[in-house]
Amino acid sequence: MFEFELLIILFPAFIAGLLVLSTHVVLGRQVLKRGIIFIDLAIAQVAALGAIVAHMDHTIEELPYSHVWMPALFALAGAGFIAWLSKRFPAELEAFIGCFYVLSAVGAMLLLSNDPHGAELLKQLMSGQILWVNWSQLVLPAVVSVAILALIAFKPNILEGAGFYFLFAIVITLSVELVGVYLVFSTLILPGLALNQYVGKHALALAYVVGFVGYLTGLILSASYDLPSGAAIVAALAVSAICMRLLLSFSSKNSNSKQADS
Repeated sequence: MFEFELLIILFPAFIAGLLVLSTHVVLGRQVLKRGIIFIDLAIAQVAALGAIVAHMDHTIEELPYSHVWMPALFALAGAGFIAWLSKRFPAELEAFIGCFYVLSAVGAMLLLSNDPHGAELLKQLMSGQILWVNWSQLVLPAVVSVAILALIAFKPNILEGAGFYFLFAIVITLSVELVGVYLVFSTLILPGLALNQYVGKHALALAYVVGFVGYLTGLILSASYDLPSGAAIVAALAVSAICMRLLLSFSSKNSNSKQADS
C-alpha cells in the first residue's frame, strides 16, 4: 500500500505527465509523418541552452519568469531556423537538424564548463525532476496546452505548414522545464511509434493509452524503488510502446488468418 504522503507527491507529477502527453502525442505523430525525428531533441536542447544562458547571466536571471521566456526565445529562434531549412534544404533537413542538436548540446557543455553547479544543472535539464513538480508550475503549461489543443481542433491545417514549428517550440519549452529533454523526446516519439503501422480509427486514443500507462508505471517504479524518475518513465514508456505494437501485430495476424480461413 502506498502511503498517503507518497500519493500526494506522485499526483502533481502524474498530472504534469498528462499535460505533456496531451500535446506531445498529437505533435509526435506529425513529427513521424514528416520524418524529422531529431527535431524534438534539437528544439528541446536549444530551449535548454536558453535556460543555461539565463542561469549564467545574473541580470537576466533576476528578471521575472526568465526561466520561461528565455528558453522560449531560444526555442522559437530555433524553430524559425528549422522552418527556413525545411524550405531551402528539404532533402537534407534531418541531417541539418541533427547537426543543430549536436551544436546546441556542445554549446551548453562549453557554457557550463567552468560553472561549479554546471553538471547538476545539465543533469536536471536532461533528465528533469518531474517527481518534484508542484501545482504552481502546472498552471501555465495547463493553459497553454488547452489553448494549443483547441487551436489544433479548430484549425487542424496549422500542423501542415510552417506554423507547426512555432507551436512545437512553445510546447517543447514548457515541457523541458517540467520533465527534461529525455522525457520530451520519449513522449513525442514512443507513443506515436507504437501506433505508426496501425491505420485504425482509434490510433490516437491508443497512443494516449501507451503514454498513460508509461507515465503511471514509471512514476510508481521511481517512487517505490528510489529510481531516477525521468529514466524510469522513459523505460516504462518504451516497454508500453513495445507491448502495444506487439499486441496490435498479433491482433492483425489473427484477423488476417480468420479472413483467409473464411
